[in-house]
Amino acid sequence: MSEEISLDKNIKHNIEIIVDRLVVREGIQKRLTDSIESVLALAEGLLVVDVIGGEPLNFSQSFSCPDCGISIEEIEPRSFSFNNPFGACPVCFGLGYKMEFDVDLMIPDQSLSIDEGAIVVMGWQSCTDKGSYTRAILEALCKEYNFSLDTPFQDYPQEVKDILIHGTNGREVKVYYKGQRGEGIYDVAFEGIIKNVERRYRETGSETMKAEYESFMRITPCHECGGQRLKKSALAVTVGDKNIAEVTSLSIEKLQQFLEGLELTKTQELIGGQILKEIKARIGFLMDVGLDYLTLARATGSLSGGEAQRIRLATQIGSGLVGVAYILDEPSIGLHQRDNDKLLKTLKHLRDLGNSLIVVEHDEDTMLEADYIVDIGPGAGEHGGEVVAAGTAKEIMRNKKSVTGAYLSGRMQIPVPDVRKEPKGWLKVIGAAENNLKNIDVSFPVGVMTCVTGVSGSGKSSLVNEIVYKRLSKDLNRARTIPGKHKRIEGIDQFDKVIDIDQSPIGRTPRSNPATYTGVFDLIRDLFAATADAKARGYKKGRFSFNVKGGRCEACSGDGILKIEMHFLPDVYVPCEVCDGKRYNRETLEVKYKGKSIYDVLNMTVEEALHFFENVPSIRRKMETLYDVGLSYIRLGQPSTTLSGGEAQRIKLATELSKRSTGRTVYILDEPTTGLHFSGCAQIDRNFTSSVQEMEIP
Repeated sequence: MSEEISLDKNIKHNIEIIVDRLVVREGIQKRLTDSIESVLALAEGLLVVDVIGGEPLNFSQSFSCPDCGISIEEIEPRSFSFNNPFGACPVCFGLGYKMEFDVDLMIPDQSLSIDEGAIVVMGWQSCTDKGSYTRAILEALCKEYNFSLDTPFQDYPQEVKDILIHGTNGREVKVYYKGQRGEGIYDVAFEGIIKNVERRYRETGSETMKAEYESFMRITPCHECGGQRLKKSALAVTVGDKNIAEVTSLSIEKLQQFLEGLELTKTQELIGGQILKEIKARIGFLMDVGLDYLTLARATGSLSGGEAQRIRLATQIGSGLVGVAYILDEPSIGLHQRDNDKLLKTLKHLRDLGNSLIVVEHDEDTMLEADYIVDIGPGAGEHGGEVVAAGTAKEIMRNKKSVTGAYLSGRMQIPVPDVRKEPKGWLKVIGAAENNLKNIDVSFPVGVMTCVTGVSGSGKSSLVNEIVYKRLSKDLNRARTIPGKHKRIEGIDQFDKVIDIDQSPIGRTPRSNPATYTGVFDLIRDLFAATADAKARGYKKGRFSFNVKGGRCEACSGDGILKIEMHFLPDVYVPCEVCDGKRYNRETLEVKYKGKSIYDVLNMTVEEALHFFENVPSIRRKMETLYDVGLSYIRLGQPSTTLSGGEAQRIKLATELSKRSTGRTVYILDEPTTGLHFSGCAQIDRNFTSSVQEMEIP
């Protein structure tokens, strides 16, 4: 150790320490063990055995390769969680996708030339203007690379397309530009349309601008993890030749088959036997509630209300609790009749364990299987609120007062039309291959009501929502969407617009209500502003709005309720003490129309409003439409947050039906009978088929 060792600080060195020299023979185990421990302590887990006459042997105490320098962290449960930085992909941070600008959205119609407006992305729409800077850049590129702005974009050589989209790769072009501050020739290295809008998107501070730019972006899988959300080191760990991302992307049914066919060694069985038992049990619970088509990796935001409820139900089955009262609100929503049987079997299993189940339901099969039925009625809204009948299904059927019993017994039925409407043409989808669709061809008749059905997870939404709606929306409504995989659609020229009526909320705040959504509130405010009392006081239309200052109660800002924030407890909502929940100030409420204030009108049911405004055609027409779709009981000012998905959808439907039709509209409806009783289904079926004369594909 007395030898002086000089090291160059600019060069990376390997320092090797000789700890022991051994001759392989009996009885050296203890000395060998001590030496290895000493080496690992000194060299931070690295060991080299230099065999005389042979190759050196490298050993490492960690998950690393001493030759190539690659290392991974110790495998832990958190290594397989995309919510933990320890396991998440470092590029997409565990999301599995990135928002990126899409050429197909920025240049939707490539049959157009740039002069004709092929580039529609914000910031580049001005390129058709001869005096703009973007035009000057494009003209310089034309001169340099010998192409014309009059040529359709699709006819450009691939090299020209790459230059326009991805830039000149640092090569400068001479740009002549004449602006307000003079003119000149500038050397510009064109960055490409994508990088240009990416930079603008990053630099803008306006949320409105960001939202506009995002409409030209598409969610694409992360290039690092391929959408699997985890680090490569976590994805390298496999069980049965599948990593955790591949396992969770299997459907519940296929996952069950995979687990049953899993071949493990005796050691692996000892390690994972208990875990596999628990996994199989939970997979079995999901199968029992009819969710065999879902994947474990499915985003919760994409689940329907019924699917989310059945997942919660599956967790309760697994708990094995006894003596619990379970309350379920329409668990059969969105279920095919085949899967309904599985759900009922599960519910009866919970009952047989010793629990009580109270189920709010319209489903015929559920009512017939129930041990006891309580029928509330006889009508909706103001006409309801009474116990019409109670007892077994047979007792309900014998009760003459029960509408439910009348439909269950067959005394009342939803009428089946004797004559079917003849199609006026066909809309043909060729080569549909989105998600689980097997490259199918489908023909929809035009001018009739078409029903798309099938078991849960069969591909109905993929066909109608992802392919038909998005393609029609793109071609007819000029929407910035990318349709699902298909070859082509024939017959689009028969339509002029498409309307999708789904079950998303009509508003996310208590201020939104059926009156504001349908537009009838504007008409009502016009009516109040036209009264003699309002004119005498100088009140305009805005006076009767609870969204602007003037007529509203300022104590609650027109909400009618006050939110009291509680620490460690849910927020408490109390009526405003100033206006008593009426939303308007005293002066506004003094203005009356036919003896009713603006608050009284908002507090009316649709049925009451229909009679009240029977002499006002514009308002009456909207009320009639709401009444026809089975919403006679809802109040005009009812907060949208209290509406169910089915009610919100029927309000949207009524809004569209109350508009003047063109006769060439496609209506797409997603389960419009959700949450409806037999009588409601009969009413909406009767009124929908008679009211809608347009061409539709519900």
